[in-house]
Amino acid sequence: MRWVEKLLDLIEDGSDLLELGCGGGSPATVRLAERNRLRGVDISPRQVERARERVPHASFQCADATELDFEPASFDAIVSLYMLGHVPRAEQAPLLGSIASWLREGGYLLATMGTADADDEVDENWLGAPMFFASFDEAADRRLLADAGFALTEARVIPVEEPGHGVVSFMWILARKS
Repeated sequence: MRWVEKLLDLIEDGSDLLELGCGGGSPATVRLAERNRLRGVDISPRQVERARERVPHASFQCADATELDFEPASFDAIVSLYMLGHVPRAEQAPLLGSIASWLREGGYLLATMGTADADDEVDENWLGAPMFFASFDEAADRRLLADAGFALTEARVIPVEEPGHGVVSFMWILARKS
């Protein structure tokens, strides 16, 4: 939540926010929607249903983030926590380019990116269900962000204990559309 608070400190109340991979309405989603206009997107119909129940004053849609088409300069900030690692490597750069286009000039991106340099793969039993994973290493992540038009405000690799899978490292980034 410290990273969410950092973002909220940088934007004005009443901002237009997009959360990609919003899940079922996490505490971060609730906090983002408190004083802003939040639109959440998740690929899971059940998660979108849960998010609508938990955060009724936000809007949610079920969609694949790589297939979204928003008007340019629609959002003041975009948040994507733990979603980019579930996007095929070949689609991550185009998605970051789309995210940059959806942001207003000077808008912010708060995201996590995997750092395992893992090719596209499916874990057949990730927390009881099949799950897709893909990531680059930290240097490649930084290049992807720069190529998409982002200037890093802050970036840090943080290890996280994944239940049943051990320690996994994610690069937390707060970046500004340059």
